[in-house]
Amino acid sequence: MLERKVTTYEVNDGVAVVTLNRPDRLNAWTQRMEHEYRVALADADADPHVRVIVVTGAGRGFCAGADTDALSGIRQSGEYGTSGAGNATAGSEPTPKPGSGVRDDFEHSYSFHYGLSKPVIAAVNGPAAGVGFVLMCFADIRIAAEGAKLTTSFGRLGLPAEHGVSWVLSRLVGTARAADLLFSSRAVLAEDAVAMGLVNEVVPREQLMERTLDYARKIASEISPWSLRAMKRQLYADQLRSLDESAREAVELMNESFRGADFKEGVAALVEKRAPNFEALS
Repeated sequence: MLERKVTTYEVNDGVAVVTLNRPDRLNAWTQRMEHEYRVALADADADPHVRVIVVTGAGRGFCAGADTDALSGIRQSGEYGTSGAGNATAGSEPTPKPGSGVRDDFEHSYSFHYGLSKPVIAAVNGPAAGVGFVLMCFADIRIAAEGAKLTTSFGRLGLPAEHGVSWVLSRLVGTARAADLLFSSRAVLAEDAVAMGLVNEVVPREQLMERTLDYARKIASEISPWSLRAMKRQLYADQLRSLDESAREAVELMNESFRGADFKEGVAALVEKRAPNFEALS
């Protein structure tokens, strides 16, 4: 079993909470953290008791971007993957590929979130910069604490828009706003981010996890796991295909759902005026 050094993982009430845990460095990203994060998401996606995944940071920050020691190593070598503080991986243990096998577009460093069968909610408790900004953007839903600062930061380091974030950011906020956030590397507060559609909701910092977990538990207890998986895959596949393809698949999925246990249970619960008791995904 993996010894977690820079993340924590816990499951309660159908919700897995993955916490980036380097609070003294504002949860700056390292290779070790990426490895542990991928292990956690693979575990959550495979666990039939987990229906929703929440990602957050320990302490004051969500993720302040790549660790500066790691960046210094890359500066010296000119190659990604050079060792830096906290950068050691888990020895010979292979890094899992959660969400793989759905489509080629979802096989990359952060787009794999779209191949997961369960929704991912980012509880953005503080600064999200660089790769932390990318991680936030590739979540399905973002709930942020008041005053949280969000910035792409790539241009300040002589970097491109990393890991496909230009694709997802333009879809979240539109091309003009994406250009502003990328080209200027300016920081925006959560309150401004919600107005532009970058985050879904802003709440007082002290209420962030309570609100996020309440929302996640409501999904976990009331929504069909089969429906969640189907809708998540439709949502992101539809960014890459025509209306005709989308509508055709929707009909196929509807016919499949009519034969499924979740549809039968959902209708029964509606008729009987009770809460549904959906089966776990197989």
